[in-house]
Amino acid sequence: MFDVVAILHWLGPFVLLGLFVIIFAECGLLIGVVLPGDPTLFTAGLLAATAAIDADLWLVCAVVTVAAILGNICGYWVGAKVGPPLFNRPNAKLLHPGQVEKTQRFFEKHGPIAIVLARFIPLGRTLITVVAGIARMDKKKYFFYSTVGGVLWATGVTLLGGLLGQIPWVAANVDTMLLFILFAIATVSIAPIAAEAIKRRRRKQPAEADPAELSESVS
Repeated sequence: MFDVVAILHWLGPFVLLGLFVIIFAECGLLIGVVLPGDPTLFTAGLLAATAAIDADLWLVCAVVTVAAILGNICGYWVGAKVGPPLFNRPNAKLLHPGQVEKTQRFFEKHGPIAIVLARFIPLGRTLITVVAGIARMDKKKYFFYSTVGGVLWATGVTLLGGLLGQIPWVAANVDTMLLFILFAIATVSIAPIAAEAIKRRRRKQPAEADPAELSESVS
């Protein structure tokens, strides 16, 4: 696991540039498994609020938010450009035109909420933007909700680190707090998706027959 505190201290006067590169890459370059987005934001907010790095909290929030938005725009472009050749391969099994149609229907129905919630799911925020590009989700709608999600995620998690970081126990137990924050974020983000999946499954199940109708049919 990355030692985010050590990395941010190591960056020194280039900490804002380093933060921009990390968040941009995680949101748009399909390497979300490698780069720790949530811990980076939370820790950057904590260190900025306690003057442990040479950057004001408001400036850190601005930099990471812009990086998150531009990263997702890049991811959309990658999906739009790279996606069609992958799906048009004659022997494609998983990546075939039928999957594109399903994905397009998904974004027509759930696109906005999916784009916003995916911001708070590690790896999800990287994949959803590429998939949106592959499905050719409406650009204006995508960019709007991507911006909303970027502000809520990047600014929100950074400010959370800044606020909680001023509590002595939190500052002394950053790793424990990060695990708790990550679990809470994942739970809150996945809950609406899980609830929708359960509703859909129930709707697909055949309704139970009325006992009165059964007795009539038997008689």
